[in-house]
Amino acid sequence: MIIREQPNLLTRRMISVMKTIIIVLGVCMTVNSLSTYTPAISYTQQETPAYAKWGKLAMTETIEKYPKANIIDYLYEGTEYKEKSTIVKFKLWLREDDNEFGVLVRIEYMNETEKVVKIDFQETAR
Repeated sequence: MIIREQPNLLTRRMISVMKTIIIVLGVCMTVNSLSTYTPAISYTQQETPAYAKWGKLAMTETIEKYPKANIIDYLYEGTEYKEKSTIVKFKLWLREDDNEFGVLVRIEYMNETEKVVKIDFQETAR
């Protein structure tokens, strides 16, 4: 009987030691992989949209036309291409005192020279 109990005791002890070693190795591997993890995020600079130049002009002209109002929102609505000219469309949301209103701004310019042909403003409730 003594011989049977000793191998079982020895086997249990070895299994216990092996479990401990596996747990320690697992923890070490996890900690090591967390400290060397580098996210694959690219912080590349975004290109400036083609309409940005015209958006600045739309805001500048709107401030000039509505000097007491603040621009609180800006939306690019698209571009309409014609044979010799292009129309860039924006919607600006303005606040003047307690009054809020939208202004649709349409900038038409010549394709070859980018010379502004006209700027139209149209107020809108929403």
